[in-house]
Amino acid sequence: MSFLQTVKARAKAQMKTIVLPEALDARTLKATHQVLAEGLAKIILIGSAPAIQAAAKEAAADISGATIIDPAAYAEFNSLAAKLYELRKAKGMTEAEAANLLKENPLFMGCMLVKEGLADGMVAGAVYNTADVLRPAMQIIKTAPGVSLVSSFFVMVVPNCEFGNKGVFVFSDCGLVQNPDATQLATIAESSANSYQALLGEEPVVALLSHSTKGSAKHPDVDKVVEATRILKEKAPHLKADGEFQLDAAIVPTIGASKAPGNDVAGKANVLIFPDLDSGNIAYKLTERLAKAEAYGPMTQGIAKPINDLSRGCSAEDIVGVVAITALQAQ
Repeated sequence: MSFLQTVKARAKAQMKTIVLPEALDARTLKATHQVLAEGLAKIILIGSAPAIQAAAKEAAADISGATIIDPAAYAEFNSLAAKLYELRKAKGMTEAEAANLLKENPLFMGCMLVKEGLADGMVAGAVYNTADVLRPAMQIIKTAPGVSLVSSFFVMVVPNCEFGNKGVFVFSDCGLVQNPDATQLATIAESSANSYQALLGEEPVVALLSHSTKGSAKHPDVDKVVEATRILKEKAPHLKADGEFQLDAAIVPTIGASKAPGNDVAGKANVLIFPDLDSGNIAYKLTERLAKAEAYGPMTQGIAKPINDLSRGCSAEDIVGVVAITALQAQ
């Protein structure tokens, strides 16, 4: 069974409710059709019911099983607006501004539904950019207890690959944190290990990557990864994690044994932590394009409830995959 098939099977076993706020987008509507047909999740679409139904008809998408919430006619609207006002009044938001924001911005409405337990997660980004998607998530839902940093990861599924977990890896951070310091890098590594465990149900083996393996090069950039590794081991001693490793030493058993003999992470890593956003983003795109890997993400981690961002170039099938993963995260 493939990674996505496994995720879908687990999502079906404990069905969750996912908000798709970009309800006039044809890809979103086609994804809704497929999610409902496969029984992966319950779906909430936000907006005017006649407009959404007309767009669904044009997209040849059957969304009859979805719940449509029009903020202007929603029975819980006043309650949600009052709660948003309470959350943001210290930042200068007025009651009128809170109500107007929920009526006009489906991302804020979606996050309030998740915040109040009326939905379990939200997926957006086919139309809106990453900053637009994450802003209401950070203002309303905020970070998970004990987590100081929101970051992102991709699940990479590499065909015909004997490395990692039969070609399945988590890559992080490839989408959010530009140049993490050592403490932030350790937090990203811990969050990524937890994400791997939650999605794959197997033990994460975490490698913090560098252009150096165990002191083979000297540079402040290497020092950052070494310090991040020290912090991670101190903070989460139960994790199987180490660094600094070059990529080949991290995933290829023979090279890992040669460059870091006796190390229980070298050559066995399935969670790869990149030292900055440039290297992470380049690595996932190279892997996707040259190795023809499936790339699921960017998924966010560190938010108290699952809010996931899409690429604006995503397909309906991509949205289905992210909905299934979001539903699994919500479990």
